Amino acid sequence: MGEVRADRGAAGQLSEAAESELLQQCEEQFARLEKLQNEIILCEPDICENHQEQSVNRLAATDAELKLWMSTEPSSLAANAEILLHAGKDEMLKLCSELEMVVSCCEAKRDKLRETKELEQKWLEEKKQVLLAANDHIERLRVEKEKYSEHNILLDTKAKIKKMKTYQEQLMESLGDILGKHVPPPQEESTASKKKKNIPLEISEDLVSLNTILEVLMDKVMNTPHDPYVTIDHTFWPPYVEMLLRYGIAVRHQENNFKIRLETFF
Repeated sequence: MGEVRADRGAAGQLSEAAESELLQQCEEQFARLEKLQNEIILCEPDICENHQEQSVNRLAATDAELKLWMSTEPSSLAANAEILLHAGKDEMLKLCSELEMVVSCCEAKRDKLRETKELEQKWLEEKKQVLLAANDHIERLRVEKEKYSEHNILLDTKAKIKKMKTYQEQLMESLGDILGKHVPPPQEESTASKKKKNIPLEISEDLVSLNTILEVLMDKVMNTPHDPYVTIDHTFWPPYVEMLLRYGIAVRHQENNFKIRLETFF
């Protein structure tokens, strides 16, 4: 491409003889074109009312002319070697310019692809590091899980159960202290008060405390949740039962008034 440009610069403009010959050929071709144009205008038929027929005729004429040009062998307009060389150099320079643009576009695209490749490689390396860290974490968890055997799990569960039982005992002791302080046990009342309330004069020694009644109700709910009712017998002091029912701590059985259960508080 550099040699072609150097030759073009060395050759310079066409000689006067070649330039005159080229101008003459151009004028001859232009005159021929004018003549052909005039013949076409004179030979063109009048506008036909049938536009479809006119279109078919034009299509047939165009097809015949195309076949004629296809069968004609091309020939150069000028026979002068200097003119042909000058025209060839112009075409070559034009082609070289277009090729330079293509090369420039390819280089720009190559640089863009290289930049994208570098970014993708960097992203891939980061993902590999994350994957390695995740695999290390999974392996560490697996080792810890193997060390944390079933025996350790059983011991941990037993310790939790023991802790809950201890906490339950503390709650029951606190409940017993509160009930012993604020709820008096069954006692003999005065004879006048008993007669006024129509209560028997004697209180059975088998009566249990309110704390015991609550323990029985809670044990029943915990041990047999499908049948939480407790049958009221002679050891349940009626005022205690009435207090539990009145304050919503216990409820009666819908079909048997001699059965009660602890109210559901959740």
